[in-house]
Amino acid sequence: MTQSHQHDERLSFASTIPSSWYFDRSLLERETASIFGRTWQLVGREEQVPEAGCYFTTTVADEPLIVIRGKDGEIRALSNVCRHRAGPVASGEGKRPVLQCGYHGWTYGIDGSLLVTPEFEGVECFEKTEVRLPSFRVETWQGLLFVNLDRAAVPLSAVMKDVETLLAGDDLSQYRFARRKEWTLDCNWKVYVDNYLEGYHIPIVHPALFRELDYENYRTETLGQVSIQHSPIRRAERLRKGDGDSEAKFFWAFPNLMFNVYPDNFSTNLILPLGVDRTLTVFDWYFRDPALPEVKAMIEQTVEFSDEIQLEDIAICEAVQRGLKSSTYSAGRYSVKRENGVHHFHGLLAEHLGAR
Repeated sequence: MTQSHQHDERLSFASTIPSSWYFDRSLLERETASIFGRTWQLVGREEQVPEAGCYFTTTVADEPLIVIRGKDGEIRALSNVCRHRAGPVASGEGKRPVLQCGYHGWTYGIDGSLLVTPEFEGVECFEKTEVRLPSFRVETWQGLLFVNLDRAAVPLSAVMKDVETLLAGDDLSQYRFARRKEWTLDCNWKVYVDNYLEGYHIPIVHPALFRELDYENYRTETLGQVSIQHSPIRRAERLRKGDGDSEAKFFWAFPNLMFNVYPDNFSTNLILPLGVDRTLTVFDWYFRDPALPEVKAMIEQTVEFSDEIQLEDIAICEAVQRGLKSSTYSAGRYSVKRENGVHHFHGLLAEHLGAR
């Protein structure tokens, strides 16, 4: 049974969420339905579906999806589950004039309408024109595509307005996709998010990054369902500074999306639970003019430094996951100076799970 938790809004009095929340399988099922199934989830980029029939497949909260651009120019998120016997209607990515199930050949238009049902004569009380692939809400922000399975959820713009406020004029749309890298970790997805949301561990876990940043002036700001960690760049050796005073900005949008914004690039980091103690992290990097030779060299250097930091994070997150299962540990306290972002995340968790 999931341990109960009463979130205290007063940071200086509050305790962290119970350790069992990081390895309780029944809680992960609730999170899938109540959090991942009801929030805007990053699924891809507009440039992946430039014209009619271009598509890619993905999964949100265990729901298989096809993201495809229709003949009318509209981008749709369709169910990737055939209405016949639940076979896959598409796989991978590409461009198709129609969508054909890989099980029995049922064929659908790129708008989701059912077109062909092979060898289905004689079936009573069945009207092909009344059958279509269910669709889900899909919206765009800064060239990125998001899907929400909850038809009653607030628009994406209502969530991202807080990110835009904290961006303070930074325009991410001028950057282009440059590189993707995926990592799997042996920890609960919340362990990774907790770790991301505070710079408290940087002096110990990330010595090279610590030398680059002005840790004394590192601060976290929370707003609605997002937060930002402001980190002035002190000594730019492996991080580049822009014109004037520069800082790294680490954005987070509930529950599992990060934007790492630097003077010359940004990256997204999507955190996806693969199981109660297994997590996938997907990094996408964006640069201006990524095809230029000099920019390609910058991309390699940036990814190399990111890999170093990620390996350090993986090691500590997996160690924390093991520690959370200790019979001697149930909950901790927050640093008022350094962990307000983690406290903010735990409050939103409690709210979405009906625990406050």
